[in-house]
Amino acid sequence: MSPSRSRNQTELDEEDYGPSRTQQRREALAVLTLAGQLIELQPSRLAKLELPEDVRREIDITRRMTAHGARKRQLAFLAKVMRRYGDEDFASVRAELGENRERQRQENAAMHRLESMRDRLIAEDEAALSELINEHPQVDRQHLRSLVRQARVEKDTPNKPPRAYREIFQLLKDLAQSGE
Repeated sequence: MSPSRSRNQTELDEEDYGPSRTQQRREALAVLTLAGQLIELQPSRLAKLELPEDVRREIDITRRMTAHGARKRQLAFLAKVMRRYGDEDFASVRAELGENRERQRQENAAMHRLESMRDRLIAEDEAALSELINEHPQVDRQHLRSLVRQARVEKDTPNKPPRAYREIFQLLKDLAQSGE
């Protein structure tokens, strides 16, 4: 023991007081964030998660709230109910949400690639058309060229619905799925 510290202060330093208040606040905010993610999930995805019954009930109640203040209070109450359970009870839920986010990012990136290919096709880019035909030789070239011409006409006509524009996207999506 150093001479500058008293014996009582050294004993206090050695006692374990548990997590600090800052750490408790961080954990509470993490649970609140998880609760917010759960109420934003689609009901079909929420049904697949393993959640305690009282947490499911509070999620349903929170979803029905429309007033901002009431919804915020109910969300805080949902987080309080969730804090009654241990971290291990929601570990599988956190893992599922993390995996879904990564899969969703990949799907979004794939959709953006398809949209950019469609835009390149419509922008009179013959290189894009030949690239697509080289990647997918089974594609109906005549039908694809016809759709591209129709999409260009639809683009120039203000009141015409973008039917061919959508069909090109669907065709590209089908080709990408068949390529996998």
